[in-house]
Amino acid sequence: MQRRHYLILQASLLADTVMADTPKVQTLDQALHWLDRLEQAKDARSTSVWKLRAVLEHLAQSIEMSMDGYPELKSVLFQKTAGAMAFAFFGLRGRMSHGLTEPIPGAPALPQLDDWKPGAVRLRAAITRFQAHTGALKPHFAYGVLSKGEFALAHALHIANHQDEIVVV
Repeated sequence: MQRRHYLILQASLLADTVMADTPKVQTLDQALHWLDRLEQAKDARSTSVWKLRAVLEHLAQSIEMSMDGYPELKSVLFQKTAGAMAFAFFGLRGRMSHGLTEPIPGAPALPQLDDWKPGAVRLRAAITRFQAHTGALKPHFAYGVLSKGEFALAHALHIANHQDEIVVV
């Protein structure tokens, strides 16, 4: 029993060390700093079927659509029940998990191109625009109506979730 406890403790410490080497975005300001590091990296790639540019443009789309409107919305009933519960759950645990290759419903197709830097530029512009935005925000396609602070959290958690599939060298 003691050996098992020791192995579990060692595995936990190793996981904490690995996570410390790749800090997850928790705010949009941290996302901008992460983009700085990404753009200065020797190499970066996606480990999913989406190329890195598609991942970055997907993140930008989500932020842009919070200001411009999502092309397709789940029903209001869904938004007020399952959507609201999912957002609350993600917020409480401080982390989102979703299908990393699921496009935003109705969103334009994502470019599957090797040159990922335009995607980083678009994501940076979307974050900057969102932070400066003072107008009304559009309902999230699944979560419904969110305040600016709630949307900022949703966007940061979304970026952090996609960091799981991005390798920076």
